[in-house]
Amino acid sequence: MYLDHPKISATNSNTEPDRIERLNRVYGYALAVADLSGNEDFLGKLSHLHDHKGTLIVVWFSEPTEGDKTCFVKAWKSKVGDESANVEHEVRPPSI
Repeated sequence: MYLDHPKISATNSNTEPDRIERLNRVYGYALAVADLSGNEDFLGKLSHLHDHKGTLIVVWFSEPTEGDKTCFVKAWKSKVGDESANVEHEVRPPSI
């Protein structure tokens, strides 16, 4: 069992708690897509997911591949996501 899941946050989550629920569904969807493609490094690269006014911001510990990025675009464009391709990626290496 993997216990080091990414942090999840959203703008206005205290007044719109459904945003966090949506991010949890998107996270599960993206992880399933990665698993189906045999991407074993995917989960260990993820640091944080944030919904900022309908834009999914994915923060990685290390540079994501195009395949990594595609997992989140598919998830965000799906019915469980925002149904848009508004996905941004950032890399922030872990602090020591």
